[in-house]
Amino acid sequence: MTEPPTGDIDKDTMPFVAPCRELSMFAPFGWLKKGIADLGRAPQQGLTYGFFMALVMAIVVWLAWAYGSHWFMLAMLGGFVFIAPLSCIGLYAISAQLERGQTPSMARSLRAAFKRHLGNEMIFAIALLIVFLIWARAAVMISIFFPMSAHPEIGDLVPYLTIGTAVGAFFAIVTFSVSAFSLPMIMHRDVDSITAIVTSINAVLRNKLPMMVWLALIMLGLIIGMMTAFVGLIVILPVIGYGAWHGYQETIVADDFPRHSVGITSVPRNS
Repeated sequence: MTEPPTGDIDKDTMPFVAPCRELSMFAPFGWLKKGIADLGRAPQQGLTYGFFMALVMAIVVWLAWAYGSHWFMLAMLGGFVFIAPLSCIGLYAISAQLERGQTPSMARSLRAAFKRHLGNEMIFAIALLIVFLIWARAAVMISIFFPMSAHPEIGDLVPYLTIGTAVGAFFAIVTFSVSAFSLPMIMHRDVDSITAIVTSINAVLRNKLPMMVWLALIMLGLIIGMMTAFVGLIVILPVIGYGAWHGYQETIVADDFPRHSVGITSVPRNS
């Protein structure tokens, strides 16, 4: 694969948004297949990531249940929608190493994920934090629809649950659109956060049906993982992370942006 030069590049001449390809409705199933293949090629690194993230989710949910309430627990689970994209950064770095034919290294992937791209990742994290704070405020406001009686009937909860689900779905879709391709692009190309975010939103809007399928597969995987007492997430989370990387490569045409040496120390750039 021919890479763009990485020397002195006039960034003012680079486009504001990278173009995207039109996807088949069934493309996300191919991404999952490639994600499973990557997990087979780097099982130790992928399962380590999966175990750590599943453990964090299980601990947070247990604390919310033990010291809060089931409503607070559901809110915390909703919050994972906003931190999940950032948690996959290391997985993107591992996939990038596999793409280059390298032996994947956990240390190298963490260094690439959190040291080389920290500035752009912080900007992205702040953007997600703003969305999360607005969502939290909206969640407080819809509490006015919660029944006042101490023991409400199921029918009395319908307006509250309906509006709450609609509001939560809206913010989840916004987060998904912003993060679907932006973080892999930041890891893969020398691009600022705003360009990556706009590129991601543009690609999602131009591929609504396949991206709805991808979102449904992600949600189904998370539900299965939680129904298995979070054990299934150990495998499901790295498959989703690897799949998201392949989805980015298949969707975004980022050849106009110089490529990062993701996770590379002294390996010649010959791919």
